[in-house]
Amino acid sequence: MTADASPTARALLALEAIQNSPGITAARLAERLGVTDRAARRYVAILREAGLPVESVSGPYGGYQVGHGMRLPPLTFTAAEAAGLVMAVLEAHRPAADPADLVGGALAKIIRVLPARVATLVRSIRDTASAQETDDAARVNPELTTALIESCATARPLRLTYRLPASGRAFRDSEMAVDPWAVVLRHSRWYLLCWSHTRSARRVLRVDRIVAADGLPGTFAPPAGFDALATLEEHLSQGWSFGVDVSIDAPPGAVARWLPRSLGTLVPDGPGRTRLVASTSEPEWYAGRLAVLPYPFRVSGSPELRDAMAALGRRLLAASETDSALPGPAPVRPRPASARLGRRTGPRRLSRTRPVRRSDDGG
Repeated sequence: MTADASPTARALLALEAIQNSPGITAARLAERLGVTDRAARRYVAILREAGLPVESVSGPYGGYQVGHGMRLPPLTFTAAEAAGLVMAVLEAHRPAADPADLVGGALAKIIRVLPARVATLVRSIRDTASAQETDDAARVNPELTTALIESCATARPLRLTYRLPASGRAFRDSEMAVDPWAVVLRHSRWYLLCWSHTRSARRVLRVDRIVAADGLPGTFAPPAGFDALATLEEHLSQGWSFGVDVSIDAPPGAVARWLPRSLGTLVPDGPGRTRLVASTSEPEWYAGRLAVLPYPFRVSGSPELRDAMAALGRRLLAASETDSALPGPAPVRPRPASARLGRRTGPRRLSRTRPVRRSDDGG
């Protein structure tokens, strides 16, 4: 750093150093900035005066670290980190290609500060993604979503106006008092997981159907050890038209490596066996997901799924048959044993599967 760097520049560099090295001591921070220990502490004080939550941790391994706050402090990324973040977001959440989307707005802020060469590349990726169809009806209100997240963080109950499907394409509004537990973005939809005092039951609500959210007095205690994503995935796998009941000759831990949680609930079914309980509206699609299992399994109590599995089996057998009118496959030349050494024998990773979606009935 140059000797004539301004205090603001040094304070921002101090913030970057603390972010990259949580627990950094005043001595190490001073060395990184090329100043005295006293000056390093002064730059930390400047950050705190600006409202940034820089905490001091005492003890032999203590130092400075950025604490938690409702507003994020300034973050610094390398060009590679920023580009990787943008592309990962676009891959997982296609609507983020639109700056009007809640995630898309945050993405646009990152793109605006990227170096010109990297920004050009990332914008081309975003523009390509934006050409794909998105569900405009599932857009969420950024201000309302922010209010929901803040209520989850502060454990404040809410009174919601929720739009429920009625007959045909009509909707009706329903009011409910809830304890908001978590807001989750999954399969490009926003969900609110909460406890409904109106129904005395747990509810998973689509945020795009929440019309209004008003704070209520008091606070609540969130459930201990609550896994929001696991709860949502379990919810999305249930309540469809056709039941699913599958017995698999493998323990749950092994089956979980091949099937995503959104396909259903895995429960032990005796030594070395697993039962998959779920539902689906597309038996043919579900049969294809089960076909990736490398373990024997049996479908019971699900005639639609059994028929779909039988049809899939016939198609696979037909695909393996050779056509006498076509030349047969070229003979396989045996390879020496040395060439076979090191051949990968482990299981292949399951590719991304199409997500399942279902609207909650709310209430």
